[in-house]
Amino acid sequence: MRKALVLAVLAAAAASPAAAQSAQCDRACLEALLDTYVDAVVAHDPARLPLARGVKFTENGQRLGLGDGLWHTATGPGGYALKLADVERGQALLMGTIREADVPTVLVARLRVANGVGDVKHEVTEVETLVIRDQEVAQRLDEIGAPRSVWSETVPPGERLTRDELIRVGNAYFSGIERNDGKGDYPLAADCARLENGLVLAGDLTLVSPRARGRPSGPQMGCLEQFRTGMFFYVTRIRDRRFVLVDPERGLAFAFAFFDNAGGDSRFGTLANGQRAESGPKIPWTWAIAEVFKIEGGLIGPVESVLHAVPYGTGSGWSTWEESLSSSPRG
Repeated sequence: MRKALVLAVLAAAAASPAAAQSAQCDRACLEALLDTYVDAVVAHDPARLPLARGVKFTENGQRLGLGDGLWHTATGPGGYALKLADVERGQALLMGTIREADVPTVLVARLRVANGVGDVKHEVTEVETLVIRDQEVAQRLDEIGAPRSVWSETVPPGERLTRDELIRVGNAYFSGIERNDGKGDYPLAADCARLENGLVLAGDLTLVSPRARGRPSGPQMGCLEQFRTGMFFYVTRIRDRRFVLVDPERGLAFAFAFFDNAGGDSRFGTLANGQRAESGPKIPWTWAIAEVFKIEGGLIGPVESVLHAVPYGTGSGWSTWEESLSSSPRG
């Protein structure tokens, strides 16, 4: 009798709103919230989102009130949407396009989702966005249309890497570019193809999309071949590397980072073949970048990124890098 009573109580608790609200927001839930976010921005109505009290919002590293910035000027959804999810940490991310003042615009949006309280099942606690107002880049992504299917393909359970391993490999990519000399141990697959701002800048064009366009300058070097030339020597620092979304099930690691190019003497370097070269901007220059890696067998295959120029040394608004400047001299 007592056992039956206990089972009845547990069943009632499981069916109660309190039990339901503790359920984790799964992949479908996270991706649906990304759609809801875009709809809310286009409608200029933050109330359409399930928001936590004190939600933090940034646009291009600047802290704003939710409803400001792009929220005033968005006029419609875009034609490209790569959706990523980190179920374990409650992170959802969109790399896509939107229309602003009726002009195609690039939008990267990260939502942090936590369990809600009361009747609210899930709440958005953080919103981080990059709005890249470059019509040509957005149009190229819209022309591609559908992201590569590989982003949604799962890795066999026995071959999956841990979160820490995925981050380590992704970090090795950044370290390989920083002061690149062509002599590193670069974890890049032979068929690695990089889509950057809607252009295939490394690897086989057809691995991305038959409609994707690369630089019309002859045969396309692969990712590994590029790294081994030492051609990125002018990138003086890749800082504030924040791997905010990791998905072991699909072998994905996504990061925000800043590529600092100091200009001046850093524009002159020696390639791996001994040839002297000049490259990179003549003045101090920073790229804010959003980049995702597909990693299998410890090697990076597909890479996709969007980036734009920001004032040199710009911070993200989400890390302690800015504060560290006051206590640690940098050169």
